[in-house]
Amino acid sequence: MNLTIFMQQPFVPIALPTHPPLPESAHILAADVGGTKTALALFHKHTGTLTLLKEAEYSSKKFGAMADFIRHFMQESPMPERLSIAFAGPVLHGRAKATNLSWSVDIKALGQELGIPETFLLNDLEASAYGIAFLTPEDFRVVHPVKAPMEGNAAIIAPGTGLGEAGLYWDGSKLHPFATEGGHTDFSPRSLFDWELLHHLQKIYGHVSWERLISGPGIHQIYLFLRDVKGFKEPDGMPKQMELLDPAAAIALGAKQDCALCVETLNLFVKYLAVEASNLALKLKSTGGIFIGGGIPPKIWNDDLQEVFLQSFFEVGRLRALMESSPVYLIKNPKTVLYGAAHYGA
Repeated sequence: MNLTIFMQQPFVPIALPTHPPLPESAHILAADVGGTKTALALFHKHTGTLTLLKEAEYSSKKFGAMADFIRHFMQESPMPERLSIAFAGPVLHGRAKATNLSWSVDIKALGQELGIPETFLLNDLEASAYGIAFLTPEDFRVVHPVKAPMEGNAAIIAPGTGLGEAGLYWDGSKLHPFATEGGHTDFSPRSLFDWELLHHLQKIYGHVSWERLISGPGIHQIYLFLRDVKGFKEPDGMPKQMELLDPAAAIALGAKQDCALCVETLNLFVKYLAVEASNLALKLKSTGGIFIGGGIPPKIWNDDLQEVFLQSFFEVGRLRALMESSPVYLIKNPKTVLYGAAHYGA
């Protein structure tokens, strides 16, 4: 059944790009390219709205290049008039190389190869920020409510295969998304335990970024440190679970089954997410809101982890009052990046 993205009064006022709008009755193909999964969705514009015609999700390692994904997805349909790709990596002059994937995209060359006349390429977190405009209040969980939110900049932080971060600049009436690569800045320890973890990871990686901890692989690294260095007992069936599932997914499942090692792993993951979220919020002075996105948080979030998050989020010294005045939201809708890519291009 076709689904329509209804152009409701936006929950968050986002300024969309100023390039020419997609003509009526035209089609746009949107893509969300991540280190683990790539999602594709074909939309048709009708009476001012975008109607979803079909969608699919693939392992990002299934094909060797973006053109192969698109040809496979569009094999029973003509190529669309427009293509808009949200890409997990820094985008420079229409080109991008994936941070956690072995291939790259040149959007102009890709359009010529596929015969698609108009193409767009943007960072996946920038697309996520655009996508927020097309969500409803039901697509969010309020992590920290504020009675009278102030206008101002906003920020989004999203752990998945990697750690994405983006900002939204407030111009007095709307928010303007922009990409960053803040997830690759240095992990900053707060405690002796954090220093021990940092030194342990430096022996493995050299440079230790926030992404090394606040990501799916980061969950596994925290788990291994607790098991191998801190002496936490691993449940007998966990190695087999990790073979059957992604390690982070196995750890999340173990936490639901009261595995102490898994529970502590997720507590630390959420603690570090809170610390870096507060760092990002302070740097951008995001009184307009902090949004937690990505594929991991909605799958693991519960009241206990929310309490862990808030305990660390407000530990910012003399500017605690500023942080308390900034609302925090968890994005629950997994199609946010696709919506953002589609509307950015449309």
